[in-house]
Amino acid sequence: MQDPQDHTSKPAETSPLPPTDAVQAPAWVAQDNWARETLEKLAFANLKEQRSDRRWKLGLRLAWMGIAIFVIWQIFNFGSPATSPSFPHTALVTIVGEISSDTEASAENIMSSMRTALEDPGSRALVLLINSPGGSPVQAGLINDEITRLRALHNKPIYAVVEESCASAAYYIAAATDQIFVDKASLVGSIGVLMDGFGFTGLMDKLGVERRLMTAGENKGFLDPFSPQTAPQRVHAQAMLDQIHKQFIDVVKKGRGDRLKDSPGLFSGLFWSGQQAVDLGLADSLGSVDGVARDVVKAPDVIDYTQRENVAERLVKRFGVAVGEGSVRLLNKPAVLR
Repeated sequence: MQDPQDHTSKPAETSPLPPTDAVQAPAWVAQDNWARETLEKLAFANLKEQRSDRRWKLGLRLAWMGIAIFVIWQIFNFGSPATSPSFPHTALVTIVGEISSDTEASAENIMSSMRTALEDPGSRALVLLINSPGGSPVQAGLINDEITRLRALHNKPIYAVVEESCASAAYYIAAATDQIFVDKASLVGSIGVLMDGFGFTGLMDKLGVERRLMTAGENKGFLDPFSPQTAPQRVHAQAMLDQIHKQFIDVVKKGRGDRLKDSPGLFSGLFWSGQQAVDLGLADSLGSVDGVARDVVKAPDVIDYTQRENVAERLVKRFGVAVGEGSVRLLNKPAVLR
């Protein structure tokens, strides 16, 4: 029998907890999780963008550094041939485009290239590959004289090979070489001198434009295109051109000698095909660079010694603008062999 005074009792039974998947999280908890994930994504994207920007900046710095190194290398290696061979070979120097002090076919570049080529102990002869319509008589005269000097100094033959054209100042140069080789369709000759410009005086009168030019010296505005040309000025210009033309003729006669045929139009400024030039004695034979190197020089390996503009010089010429240059420079041209 149980003691009625026994107050010991069993613990009260409690209801079991509901299943976990039945618990619903408050809405604000889900929103907080979404906000946190969004912030993390934004922070990661920002970090990724910063890293990309740093890589781009580093890449640009390396690129500019590479360009600077390349330009410096070009400057210090300007004019040196690709190789310095000592084996027997034919040296080549190209004369391309207008012959002028501010082009690649300047006397300074061509003469320096010729000296380097002939000073090489392996060169057996020098070939001037010419493709030029002409240019400055002064530049051509300097090269002509240097050809004569270098041939005597190094006792090596110098030949000219013509591609498309060898006219006027270009022929002035070729005339100093030992032999001239042409293609049958080349254009050769144009032994003459010109000075060109424009005159606008009649047009100004029609438009009612008054030219106000002040000079000290009655002939100071001699080549001004907006002023009339007087008879004495025309006579003076013609005498100057005739003198330069005679110098040209003397150079050709000295260089070609008895090979020139007696033709009335030889020094009239006309030009001829390569085959006609051979017939007239202005050229010696048909030929190419490879043919001359192989059959005439007997050294078939050809090495190019031509000095060419480097990247740095082209950039300087492209972006460097000379103060005061304008239309007057184009209108007041010096005499040109063309």
